[in-house]
Amino acid sequence: MKLLRYGPVGQEKPGLLDASNTLRDLSGVVADIHGDTLSDAALAKLRAIDPATLPAVGGQPRIGPCVGRVGKFICIGLNYADHAAESGAAIPTEPVVFGKWTSAICGPNDNVEIPRGSTKTDWEVELGVVIGKPAKYITEAEALDHVAGYCVINDVSEREWQIERGGTWDKGKGFDTFGPIGPWLVTRDEVPDPQNLTMWLDVDGKRFQNGNTKTMIFTVAQIIAYLSRCMSLQPGDVISTGTPPGVGLGIKPVPVYLKAGQTMRLGIEGLGEQQQTTVAA
Repeated sequence: MKLLRYGPVGQEKPGLLDASNTLRDLSGVVADIHGDTLSDAALAKLRAIDPATLPAVGGQPRIGPCVGRVGKFICIGLNYADHAAESGAAIPTEPVVFGKWTSAICGPNDNVEIPRGSTKTDWEVELGVVIGKPAKYITEAEALDHVAGYCVINDVSEREWQIERGGTWDKGKGFDTFGPIGPWLVTRDEVPDPQNLTMWLDVDGKRFQNGNTKTMIFTVAQIIAYLSRCMSLQPGDVISTGTPPGVGLGIKPVPVYLKAGQTMRLGIEGLGEQQQTTVAA
C-alpha cells in the first residue's frame, strides 16, 4: 500500500494511493496515518479494503508528511563510504546517530526555507524507515519485522551550523522545513529488499546525487537493531538512513550550496518523488 496525508498544514487527512494512482480518502476509516495505525494488524485491516469503495479525492491537494505525530526523527550520518570520503570523514565503525527536531518535518513538495544568513544550506536524498512495532533490544534478524514502511526523505542540512559552530550536528540539521517526508509511506510488503533501491537528487535540473542503498555501510536491519539498544523505538518513529555521494559540501574544488529560488527534485525507486522550491526564511 501507498499511504499518505493530504490537505492544508496542520489539517491533513489520511489517504491511500490506489493502483491507478487515484488518491482515496481514508478519513472514514482511520483518523490519521500515525503510530496507532501502523501495526501489522492495523495495516492488514487497511489492506483488506477495496480502494474503489473509498471516496476519490479531486483536484490537486497539498501532500503532507506521510506520517503524523512523529515521536522521534532519528538520522544516521556518513552511512555511505563514498559520502564519508567526499566529506573528509573516516568511515564509521558504528552508526553515527543524530536527531532532527520534529518541527523540521514538512510535506514532500513544501518550500524549503534557507535560514537567515545561511550560505551553506545543502541537500541529502535518504531512505526513510517508519517504525510500526515497538523495538527494544531486538536482534538484526528481527529488525525488519518492526518496520511499517519506507519513504523518501530530504535531509536538508546547514553546514556552517552543523560543522563550524561548535557542539553537535543537530543544530545544522533541525531548521524548520529541513525534513521533507513523503510523498507516501510504502508498506514493507512492497519493498522486498530495502538494500537495493536506486536514489537520486537534482538541483535546477542538474543531477548531483545518483546512488543505491546497496552501498550503505550499515544496513536498515543493522541500524534498527543498533538503535534499539540505545533507545526504545515506538510506532511512528522515523529513521533517515544516510545519503550517497553528491552533496554540495563534497563538490570539488568549490562546494556548491543552495540559495533562494532553486528547485530540488529527488526520488527513490518505488517510493515516489519530491520537489521543493527554496525560499528565504
